[in-house]
This record gives sequence, structure tokens and C-alpha cells, in this order.
Amino acid sequence: MILSGKEIQRQIGKGIDIDPFNEKQLNPNSYNLRLFNELLTYQKTELDMKSPNPTDRIVIPEEGLLLQPNKLYLGRTIEHTSTGQYVPMLEGRSSIGRLGLFIHVTAGFGDVGFNGFWTLEIFCVQPIRIYPNVEICQIFYHTIEGDYDLYKSGKYQNNEGIQPSLMFQDFAKLNK
Repeated sequence: MILSGKEIQRQIGKGIDIDPFNEKQLNPNSYNLRLFNELLTYQKTELDMKSPNPTDRIVIPEEGLLLQPNKLYLGRTIEHTSTGQYVPMLEGRSSIGRLGLFIHVTAGFGDVGFNGFWTLEIFCVQPIRIYPNVEICQIFYHTIEGDYDLYKSGKYQNNEGIQPSLMFQDFAKLNK
């Protein structure tokens, strides 16, 4: 089951934390999250899964930043979220999608127990100007049935900012 917006609001400070929380961003069955004012881009056009890939930081000015197609931009939400009893999911807002802007390539699924900022995998179909603080995506919550373990991975848990891929750590574990 997906929680209603009213239930999300009832669970704030109990089973769900969204910081900062603004009732105006609440929807009938989701909550809009805003875009932080920084992005990361990979420095190289050829990336390697087994190695850290260096990134460049870009500040999104108030007058906006023009994104180019066929380039991956990593962003993050302003809001920090956590939940110990629901499965969080992230999707782009329909108004954003209708502009040809994707906010995740594959990582819209969260784990029960996730605590942190959401890293956005931003990709556009055609050039588009984006702005900081825009309500860019929405989070919604599913109930979970059966016994479960909380997400505890050190890879992305308790993050403080935009996170590039840490997949290289998976290869290091395989070699131990």
C-alpha cells in the first residue's frame, strides 16, 4: 500500500522524517522534494566501474543553469529523509517529465531504513534551464510486510551531499 499525503504528514517525526518539512509540498499521496543548488559531473567521458571516477562541482546560479542532452548530472535534494518502517520511492514530477527532464536513471527505489539526501541522476532530452530550490521530484512511501532488516550499508547511508557511484567498493569486497 502507498501512504496517503495525510498519512505521510501524520507520520512526520514518528515513522518518517523529512527535514525541512513544508506542508505546502504535500500531495495527495506524495511529498515534493526540492533541488539543491549544486551538481556533480564526471570529468571523463569513459567511466570505470572498478575505480573512483573524478567529478567536478557546479553551482546552479539563481538565474539558472542550462543542462545539455546526453550528459549525466548528479544532484541532490534539499530535504534530508529517513524512515525505519516504510519503503521510500522517488519519481520525477509530471511537470518536470513533460519538459524532457529525468531525475533518476535507475535509482528511484529506496530501502527501508535509508537515512540521507537523495542523489538525483539528472538527464535531459534537449537543452533545459534548471533552477535551484525547484520542486523537482516526489517521494512516496510503501508499507512493508513480513520480517525485514533495516538498510545499513555504509556506501550511501547517512550521506552528507551528492554522491557519485561507489560501485568500485563492491569490487573491493569481492576481492577480499
